[in-house]
Amino acid sequence: MTEPASAPARPGMLVLVATPIGNLGDLSPRAVHELGRADAIACEDTRRTGRLLQHAGVDRRPLLVVNDHTEATAVAEVLRRLGAGERVAVVSDAGMPGVSDPGEQLVRAAIDAGFEVDVVPGPSAAITALVGSGLPAGRFVFEGFLARKGSGRAERVRELAGERRTVVLYEAPHRVARTLADLLDAIGPDRRVVLARELTKMHQELWRGTLVEAVAHVAEVAPRGEYVVVLDGAPAAVEATDADIDAALADERSMGASTKDAVIAVMTRLGVPKRRVYDRANQVAGPPA
Repeated sequence: MTEPASAPARPGMLVLVATPIGNLGDLSPRAVHELGRADAIACEDTRRTGRLLQHAGVDRRPLLVVNDHTEATAVAEVLRRLGAGERVAVVSDAGMPGVSDPGEQLVRAAIDAGFEVDVVPGPSAAITALVGSGLPAGRFVFEGFLARKGSGRAERVRELAGERRTVVLYEAPHRVARTLADLLDAIGPDRRVVLARELTKMHQELWRGTLVEAVAHVAEVAPRGEYVVVLDGAPAAVEATDADIDAALADERSMGASTKDAVIAVMTRLGVPKRRVYDRANQVAGPPA
């Protein structure tokens, strides 16, 4: 008679480990300890993680490629290892895995399967830029990367125009100019912004100014390295009068905007409900186009 398979001697555990965002000296002793006791490490780039392990003095162990393209298919292998009682560490190329980096799906799957999940805290580009920006940090919202195109991107940019909390965004160097231009169009020239790049590295820069100055800055200085954009929150809203709405509608129409586009622009600029702006547009110029 075949005996039933025995349960693993120890329960499997998934451990998210924060890694340096630039300066390798920021790798914590606990992170080194957890990487050293892991049976396998899920990572975005095996070469980059291999160099990190070498720096930390950790013997190489099985490295599982888990990036934006493979995370969904890697879940099964990670769960198999956890089921066998293994300790699987998860790292990204830099910072905290699961925040604009792979890891979120692994965590959800491990929790749903009944495995324990632990986190080794550490470097974060978003928090580093926020606290170094000089902008209010008591209440903030992390937006990650904006959609590259489409209505989803335009909608999120419009929402940010009225966001009262400090906003933290990530952006690639080849897209930062466009993102700043879109924010300028939606918000106006005077909102304060900080552009952080190469954080914790030799050429770290935290540039401070207004949105219109930021657009000029990236046009003059070729963007290099990943950017964190920290945007000041919207000022307290002052309720617009009907005269304010009428004047704003007239201004938009004078620049050639259709009634529909003018309504959307005025709604965003003045922070008033769309229905109210449509009503004013109807009264002043008939039904919207």
